[in-house]
Amino acid sequence: MTPPALKWLDRFAQHLASERRLSPHTVAAYRRDLDALRRWCDDAALGDWTQLDHQHVRRFAARSHARGLSGRSVQRRLAAVRSFFGYLTREAALANNPALDVRAPKAARRLPATLDVDQMARLLSMRPHDPLQVRDLALMELLYSSGLRLAEVVALPLAGLDLLAGEVRVRGKGDKERVVPVGRVARAALEAWLAERAKLVGREVQALFVGRGGRPLGARAVQLRVAAHARAMGLPMHLHPHMFRHAFATHLLESSHDLRAVQDLLGHASISTTQIYTHLDFQHLARTYDAAHPRARRRG
Repeated sequence: MTPPALKWLDRFAQHLASERRLSPHTVAAYRRDLDALRRWCDDAALGDWTQLDHQHVRRFAARSHARGLSGRSVQRRLAAVRSFFGYLTREAALANNPALDVRAPKAARRLPATLDVDQMARLLSMRPHDPLQVRDLALMELLYSSGLRLAEVVALPLAGLDLLAGEVRVRGKGDKERVVPVGRVARAALEAWLAERAKLVGREVQALFVGRGGRPLGARAVQLRVAAHARAMGLPMHLHPHMFRHAFATHLLESSHDLRAVQDLLGHASISTTQIYTHLDFQHLARTYDAAHPRARRRG
């Protein structure tokens, strides 16, 4: 790359830091990905950004993947390249963005770790000894009973909970509202917490879950408390709140086999997300096949 072309990398880094106010860590990640593009351009004898076209960017992505970069990492690298070329077009250094329609290889989506039914029962068998433990048990019961996201729980107002109707109204991704049932055991735990909550805060506080000082409970506090309770109950993994949501979906799907209902309860826009987020073990699928497929059913 020629010196004038390299100066655009420095200007873009300055733009990320000053205009977009990205963290130094994020700016450094962008720079690493763009340095990879610069090295590829040097190998291809491309001296200026205006020489790159759609096919060049595709070959850059393909070589990145061929050299062992995962699909997810190639996606990240292409996002940096698109952002850089978008900046160049804004500054009139390029006529168009050659990376706009370049797609990375599909990244494998890994299922998060989860708890089986026995492990969940052990965790939720804790006996609260103080108001904060009463709160933690109610929070964990709600996470498991209703499959809520961590962000949905910490943002949940008191008015969003209707124990009489046995439901909770939450706002999920995309500001979409949904109503989810709350189970009998979770309702009992929440009733116990509401009695303790009334001693800590007045009606002017909107958050359902609060700390000792009456301030709304933050996501990090929930993560730390959940992990601590898992250790105290002897569970052999690092537990984080998202595992309650996955356990909710997994256990419900294993019992009901109703993928569409689980999708609605989780608030997923696409059923393909639910298919990956939840799982049935292969033995169950094999039994279903044996029982239902005309070529697999046994005679008599």
